Amino acid sequence: MPHDPVRVADTRAWVEKALVDFRGAEADVAASPPVIEDIFFHAQQATEKMLKAFLTWHDRPFRKTHAIEELGELCLVVDPTLRELVDRAVPLTEYASKFRYPGVMEVADLDEAKAALTVAREVFDAIAARLPAETRPSR
Repeated sequence: MPHDPVRVADTRAWVEKALVDFRGAEADVAASPPVIEDIFFHAQQATEKMLKAFLTWHDRPFRKTHAIEELGELCLVVDPTLRELVDRAVPLTEYASKFRYPGVMEVADLDEAKAALTVAREVFDAIAARLPAETRPSR
């Protein structure tokens, strides 16, 4: 039986948005000098969007939030095997705003930003593996 085309399209839209964040992060890493603050932001955003893709696919409502823990807990109701990955991704929540505004005194570290991006990629891969092929972009 074919999947609901609306659900496929809605899920794919979240996945595509996550991929745009990865493109942004890759450009930020390659920039000279790297745009470290934005790498953090894009890692958080890609993670958030993939969790929302998973919830959309499973028809689980979620509120408008950047909180990885909240979204992750909703995902765990559907698939408890994601627990370790969600736990590792929770700290990314702070990057939704941490370096986005003036006045932040902490210096962003490139190695830490790359580590955040690695976690985001792991989330992407784990969620993508749990979604039907037709929810992944064709490009």
